[in-house]
Amino acid sequence: MLDFTRLDKVRRQRPLIHCVSNIVTANDCANLALAVGASPMMAQAPEEMEAISAVSDATVLNTGTPDAEKFRACRICAVSARHPVVLDPVGVGASPWRLGQVRALLDLFTPSILRVNLGEARALLGSDGQEQGVDSPLPASREARRDTAMDLARRRGTAVLLSGPEDLITDGARVWCVTGGSGRMSLVTGTGCMLSVLCGVFAAVEPDAAAAAALASAFWKICARRAEHLAADRGSGSFRTALLDAANTLTASDAAREAEILTL
Repeated sequence: MLDFTRLDKVRRQRPLIHCVSNIVTANDCANLALAVGASPMMAQAPEEMEAISAVSDATVLNTGTPDAEKFRACRICAVSARHPVVLDPVGVGASPWRLGQVRALLDLFTPSILRVNLGEARALLGSDGQEQGVDSPLPASREARRDTAMDLARRRGTAVLLSGPEDLITDGARVWCVTGGSGRMSLVTGTGCMLSVLCGVFAAVEPDAAAAAALASAFWKICARRAEHLAADRGSGSFRTALLDAANTLTASDAAREAEILTL
């Protein structure tokens, strides 16, 4: 049973979430962390990574829009952090260089949570990722996605959140399936990056990494469904704003009541 009162703990403690983000989504990621009750730090310079890691409660490493300096910063965070670290290997199959850099990063440490889509998961497993930008156009059954997520979790010894129309969360043994959400999420860039930040937020207060990822997933699906209602027939810009409004106003008791979670 997931403990949604962790959301209350976030709002009481305001954990510091260090995000090595990408240039496309950094602002939305910071605003989401604030909306849910955490405190974001968006430091990027490799020279201060060790110092920032020392005072943070969780770190989220996002490898979108990468360059050599970003990967250097990620490596310093990976080896210096003494708290939960979430890795979001955005578009990891987009180029051999990016894939090689992410694999080298994973050789240095084991993230608490690995947040991927299906294409990214398959790229990390060595199969054809078929990336389309940073999105995964691959159709697959729930069973095939579950097997992919479990394989990745077991190989890397970490909790995996495989996001999509249904999110699958596993530590290689337990598997949760989170349903619901809104199809309009695909009209707003960075909703996956924002989910990774939520993983960091919940991991800062929930010691079970897989449970933290499942809480983040359920929270975000509920926000998406509420945002669709709030935005009504308005456009994607209104929906984007409504996502932050939903994150800011969703209570722990409402989240527990509205979450759509299956145990597989």
